Amino acid sequence: MSESLRILVIEDDPSISEVVCAHLTRQGHCCVGAFSGTEGMLHLEHGGGSVPFDLVITDLMLPGMTGEDVVGRIRAASATLPIIVISARITPADKVMLLTLGADDYLTKPFDLDELTARVNVQMRHRRRAAGEDAAAPGPAGSEGFAALGPADSEGVAARAGDRSPATLGATAPDIPVPANSRLSLRFRDWELDPDGHTFAVAGEPVALTRTEFNILELLMARPQKVFTKQELFELAWGEPYSVEDSTVNVHISNLRRKLKPTGTDGYLQTVWGLGYKLSLD
Repeated sequence: MSESLRILVIEDDPSISEVVCAHLTRQGHCCVGAFSGTEGMLHLEHGGGSVPFDLVITDLMLPGMTGEDVVGRIRAASATLPIIVISARITPADKVMLLTLGADDYLTKPFDLDELTARVNVQMRHRRRAAGEDAAAPGPAGSEGFAALGPADSEGVAARAGDRSPATLGATAPDIPVPANSRLSLRFRDWELDPDGHTFAVAGEPVALTRTEFNILELLMARPQKVFTKQELFELAWGEPYSVEDSTVNVHISNLRRKLKPTGTDGYLQTVWGLGYKLSLD
């Protein structure tokens, strides 16, 4: 293990939390467990003690503040802290919603612990690569934004978010609503995509897309700096297992570029050789 990480695991099932933390500890990491979304956010607001967290692993179905709420709040406070979601409740729609909220990766229960380790390592490689590209970014994992949430004082998070209902496990913070069924409009450079209306426009001019093409662009626009592998795009857009011999994703990307070429924005779709696809920020 070349790098020891401080990892926050938010999981309400004690047996799963214990297994995950024990496994990560054996890998050389420091693991902190939280058994509700509220408890997890309190750890983050305190900065995990004197050392920031390097990564968060969270379940979706949590008491009090939900996993969706946790992901949304973390991403609002820090653009760089990696988030991995683990849950039995991950449909293709859930995955799109989570990526839109700001999750970096996801695992469906039951999952293999070695796969979890691999995904943790991938997130750390991404973080190191991003740090190399932006030397001005201070500190590990970018958790400095949590200071803006304020300390977990006697009023708790409720004082900052509006107390709707008491959270479980005796915490004072409420669950903060994130409308799970609401899909926000996405904008990227000259593109605008409305998931609810199923419309896509370039500089205000509508472009007709198939459902699958629309799903692919929604994924890419939700996380424009993320490199999506062909497997990720296939499983999210089609909701089916991916075959390594399948060229379906390549064909649909080619079709998208052909449709976008008259708009002059086909170059937004960038191939990252050996990895997959992302959107070009240039």
